Amino acid sequence: MKNIWISALGSRDQSVPRVAAAKAALHAYGLGAAGHFWNDANDKLAWRAALEALQEARSDLWLILADGEAMARPAIRYGLSLLAASLRHLRGHAFPIVLLWPGQVPAEEERPSLLRAASELNGSNGAWPAQVVAKAHRGTPAPAPDYRLNILGDERLGQWFEIGPREGEWSGAIFAIAGPDAAIDFHAVGPTGGLPQKTVLEFAQQGLRLTAGERNFTAWAVRNRLDTDTSYYVRVTGCPEAILFLPYADDDTAETTIVALA
Repeated sequence: MKNIWISALGSRDQSVPRVAAAKAALHAYGLGAAGHFWNDANDKLAWRAALEALQEARSDLWLILADGEAMARPAIRYGLSLLAASLRHLRGHAFPIVLLWPGQVPAEEERPSLLRAASELNGSNGAWPAQVVAKAHRGTPAPAPDYRLNILGDERLGQWFEIGPREGEWSGAIFAIAGPDAAIDFHAVGPTGGLPQKTVLEFAQQGLRLTAGERNFTAWAVRNRLDTDTSYYVRVTGCPEAILFLPYADDDTAETTIVALA
């Protein structure tokens, strides 16, 4: 039996009947369903608890009961973005993520950039449970980018962004954040998939200023060689509106990635 993990974004009063109806519809199609009410306490990395519960439940699809008012809140958009990035890192970019709206699907700009590849369904269409069944069995074909992006940590260790190449090598990395309420305060290089116990940084730099579009970024950088087994870890306080990263290069040939988070 396929298992669906449900995240309800609206207020609890609004979400309780919606969750009950969604579970009943999924059970009628032979799907298991469990989930939670969204907690936007990003300073406590509350989204990590949802990720861990989704993994422990061996879920085959992440179903987000979206609503326009909730999706407009930066704190909710931020937590959803980090959970989506980490989930794809752990389960692959084909892992199905579905946004179920109460009515017509809104314009693409109304959801975070890391959720724009998710499938979207109209909850007023009675066929949506059958569509979820199909996606749970088939996955969502999506090409993986040429970089790795993951977020680690907890309330004690803080919030760490992990980046590196999906294939090949980088001769270092630059990582930057934008937003008035966020700052980088530590960085490290070590084995992929977990914070290193110790680190040696090569030609480390701090406080670099970058501009991309209308955003101003503050960047840190290292020249350590990174590959599929080695990552660059950057600890960030607060909730950046966007991140920017790229392989370190002496010329302008490196491709820059910008991800809006809120």
